[in-house]
Amino acid sequence: MSLLAFDRVDAFYGRAQVLRGVSFEIGAGARVAILGRNGVGKTTVVNTFLGIAALGGGAIRFGGRPSGPIRNYSAARAGISVVPQGRRIIAALTVRENLLLGAAVARKGAWTLERVFDLFPILRERQDTPGSALSGGQQQMLAIGRALMANPALLVLDEPSEGLAPVIIDELAEVFVRLASEGTSLLLIEQHISLVRRVAQTYHLLSKGAVVESGALENLSDDQLKRHVAV
Repeated sequence: MSLLAFDRVDAFYGRAQVLRGVSFEIGAGARVAILGRNGVGKTTVVNTFLGIAALGGGAIRFGGRPSGPIRNYSAARAGISVVPQGRRIIAALTVRENLLLGAAVARKGAWTLERVFDLFPILRERQDTPGSALSGGQQQMLAIGRALMANPALLVLDEPSEGLAPVIIDELAEVFVRLASEGTSLLLIEQHISLVRRVAQTYHLLSKGAVVESGALENLSDDQLKRHVAV
């Protein structure tokens, strides 16, 4: 079953067009990376199905169904959770309160506070701590836990390694692989080559807002992968 599909999507910020005829599909069990240099429109893919960027042409489908007017809760209700670039933790709320925000969509599933705490034990220890008092790595764990609380079928990760130490990136890679093994599909937007290599199976390469190449990640050499994600 298709969880998320773009069909010749054009997207705009105001009058500026960023995406041009973008098409791709993510099915159940998929682990997909969107690659490309900075500024080619990778994050705009996310912003378009969240309604932050304007859909100017084409269509987006959630769960095989046309989305209709895109709203910021449409994706969550369809089973798609986003870990946004920059994390967007609510600084004044505690860890526990931030996690409970993720459950507001009220989708049924296995993810609970206790299960998130089992995945990230440091969040259990710091559950009464304000989000502003967490380290960058802990904030990223919180952002992932908050997304999981919505019980998604598809987890979208926008630059999850940004600003993190290598040891934390390695820990997150293990978490992502575990989530995939348990049935959660993944869409990874990332520049960290090792993380992409460990997590994704297939890729779509963006250039100037258009998909110019797609295929199996195993068919890309490390040198080719570096060229695709170079700043």
